[in-house]
Amino acid sequence: MTDELNTVSEDDLNAYVDGFLSEADRARVEQWLERNPARAEDVRQWQAQAAELRAMFSPYARSDERDRALLSATNVSEVATSGDRWTERLGSRIAAGLLLFAAGALTGLYAPHILTPQRSEQVAQVTESLPRQAQSAFLIYASEVRHAVEVGPDQQTHLANWLGKRLDHPLNIPDLSSLGFSLVGGRLLPVNGKAGALFMYEDASGQRLTVLLGRNPDNRETSFRIDSSGGVETFYWIDGPIGYAVTGEVPRALLQKVADECYRQFEKPAAS
Repeated sequence: MTDELNTVSEDDLNAYVDGFLSEADRARVEQWLERNPARAEDVRQWQAQAAELRAMFSPYARSDERDRALLSATNVSEVATSGDRWTERLGSRIAAGLLLFAAGALTGLYAPHILTPQRSEQVAQVTESLPRQAQSAFLIYASEVRHAVEVGPDQQTHLANWLGKRLDHPLNIPDLSSLGFSLVGGRLLPVNGKAGALFMYEDASGQRLTVLLGRNPDNRETSFRIDSSGGVETFYWIDGPIGYAVTGEVPRALLQKVADECYRQFEKPAAS
């Protein structure tokens, strides 16, 4: 067992980040990371980068039922053993690499010609990607102890002004103390490829939730919507130039109250 814990390779770490390890291998890697805090920090950064890339390009992602068949055919021709974990991982990375490359090319070269006629579709994609990005940000940052936020609660004025300038929209930081949550702080992060904001809150038991804000490209409004994924709940809505998402692993009724309170306070004129 000791030998196994001492033989975690770079490929193992990449597979861990990509989510391609079995439960047993995942547990082995996590034990190894506990013994190697420097590499654990590397892994956390890789996970954050992967989530940011997925969030940035998710509005342009497209899947096709033939993709899996094409990857399977490629894997079989390259490696005789179809169950080989390395083949599966390689195929998935090739697909992910091609997706990101194609998304970058389409965004940089063809966006003026392709995206403009399909503006309404793009806006719909942005709306539907908002909860995914909010959930990814929650899962990455809410579990952090030392680096959960960039600016702490003692600098709320600076935090609101800084993030408001990056979003080009005046911001209030909601006060959720009436619901038992205090501000942990906030950070800048990408939302739909543009500057976004994340505020984090915590209750007396240490339970955390996040409030994410991102630009809305078409100023189209939506009513409150709910999205659930793996026990993580998100209430989200779009109001004028900004989309909002409140995310946490708390009862839905409580999260609804938080979303209502955030909506009410975001409606107030921002403090100068």
